[in-house]
Amino acid sequence: MIGRTALRTLTTIAVTAALALPLAQGAQAAAPEAAAPATAITAAAVNPDDDNPFRWMELDGLRADFRFMCPAGRCVGFWSLVLTEDLAQREFRGGKFFAYAPATGEFGFFLDTDIAVHTVDRPGQVRLVDSPFMRSHPRVEVRYGDPAHPDRARVVASATTLM
Repeated sequence: MIGRTALRTLTTIAVTAALALPLAQGAQAAAPEAAAPATAITAAAVNPDDDNPFRWMELDGLRADFRFMCPAGRCVGFWSLVLTEDLAQREFRGGKFFAYAPATGEFGFFLDTDIAVHTVDRPGQVRLVDSPFMRSHPRVEVRYGDPAHPDRARVVASATTLM
């Protein structure tokens, strides 16, 4: 009789623990300031392989990068395009990086932490996000030089939408 009661108790505890684990992980994702560091939340709550919006693009000098950040306590995971390691390590002088659509002559923006900026100084700051600008142009280039004269600026990298 005692063995049967002990087995029922252990079974109840195991089932309760199995059901409570996903709820506890969801609570950690909803309240990250009380949880472990952001990297633990990333692994539990976000699968970066699911929604890469750049997987249908031909990238030259760029790579897709999944970033996770918590501005103002609200955590968000997002995809962006950054320069490849070899380009990010190069030294650039005398200009600024800017996003440019050569077909229309329009300028895009980079995401600097959580602020949209039109130009950046360093290659490590180049971060293009999935935006209406990226979606509405078949080719977007990262150029380096004077944004006032984009035709004279050097093309550093490009992203072309495959049709």
